[in-house]
Amino acid sequence: MKIYDKLVRDRIPEIIEESGKKCEVEVVSNEVALEYLYKKLGEEVEELLTDRNVDEIADVMEVLFAIASKYGYAEDEVLEVRNGKKSARGGFEDNIVLKKVL
Repeated sequence: MKIYDKLVRDRIPEIIEESGKKCEVEVVSNEVALEYLYKKLGEEVEELLTDRNVDEIADVMEVLFAIASKYGYAEDEVLEVRNGKKSARGGFEDNIVLKKVL
């Protein structure tokens, strides 16, 4: 038996049981889930820094969208704010590193 104590995607228990194994889960409050999500975000960022692929980028985004949802923001609302900020201040496409302001 392996102990995890981590937040998992909603279908993971179903997938585990379909594989013939059993699992124990707990449904927690949004406040507790947020703590697990922050921990999960760190894990996913570490995986992205190691693997550097689109799957890991998608995992980081999924955790960020879940955090936003716990705060009451929909995905499209987050993307709208992101697009507004990008339009007003730009993105990070030009690789500009600010060194000094004189």
